[in-house]
Amino acid sequence: MLHEQIKELKAKIIKLGEFQKIEDKRSRAALLLKQSSAPDFWQDSNNAKKVMQQMKNLKKEVNEWEGLRSETEDLATLVEMANESDFTSLQKEYDELAQRAGKQELKALLSGPYDSNNAIISIQAGAGGTDAQDWAQILLRMFTRWAESKEYSVEIADVSYGEEAGIKSVTLIISGLYAYGYLRNENGVHRLVRMSPFNSDGKRHTSFAALEVIPEITEDIKVDIDPADLRIDTYRASGPGGQNVNKVSSAIRITHIPTGIVTQSQAERSQHQNKEYAMKILKAKLYELMVSQHKDKIDEIRGERKKIEWGNQIRSYVFAPYTMVKDHRTNCEIGNVQKVIDGDIDLFIEAMLKKNV
Repeated sequence: MLHEQIKELKAKIIKLGEFQKIEDKRSRAALLLKQSSAPDFWQDSNNAKKVMQQMKNLKKEVNEWEGLRSETEDLATLVEMANESDFTSLQKEYDELAQRAGKQELKALLSGPYDSNNAIISIQAGAGGTDAQDWAQILLRMFTRWAESKEYSVEIADVSYGEEAGIKSVTLIISGLYAYGYLRNENGVHRLVRMSPFNSDGKRHTSFAALEVIPEITEDIKVDIDPADLRIDTYRASGPGGQNVNKVSSAIRITHIPTGIVTQSQAERSQHQNKEYAMKILKAKLYELMVSQHKDKIDEIRGERKKIEWGNQIRSYVFAPYTMVKDHRTNCEIGNVQKVIDGDIDLFIEAMLKKNV
């Protein structure tokens, strides 16, 4: 039985390599390595960094596939030589390799034009008052934990704090290979059901928060922005922060006058850094608008806009009277809600990716 399983796994890995175009990526990485050794390579530092990042990403994909193939070949050899008493431990090795192959296969599904890009996430508290603002902060923590588990970096560009607790809204940039591909289906309304820590009536409380996920646009994609179309305002950052953050008008708000798109950043200490973040987000939103070919309304780029309230949720997180997280698009569910809000959302991400195949 184990012999047949390994045989099937080897065939699957070979097909996976063909689907991922591993040989093409190996050749591309070698070409970039040759470019990086040129004497004048670092004269254009921005381009050099871009080339190095591309090479790093290609090498990572090639090495992951090669490691999987090599370890499967080694396991096949061990199985041929092993006694039947050794099969229990070898079965465990096979199960681990099969699981890794499954994740690699899932990653191969991320073939959209922006799936490999960084992700820009906006979280907006909806119906539910203070509980909704607390829920928005819980979601911020959940996606931050998820990103950290993938060794992605997280930068908060802008945050608006609630009067009593939580946050009204936040924009964060999650940077890492395939960040957008994994997170794009998190776009929508997320619903929380729990005993409210802010009310003493002892009743269950339902809160809502909405997520918008768009890809960060890379430097090789040109988005022409006329400076005359921009209104740039400075203001003092609000909420927790050091002396400079709260007393100096370092926060930046950019309004793109023709479309009415507004982006802002207040997380950094300098106006320059905040302007850079706000422009990065504006560029991404304008490109989404351009691609969608709807020039008049920013809402058009997000698909059908729904109110952040009952009946529009894509996923429910229930703490009482039972514990469960359920995705209403795939019917995927799990009873350990604490595990999910601690960042373990791969089950739901993978279910949506497989559904959209």
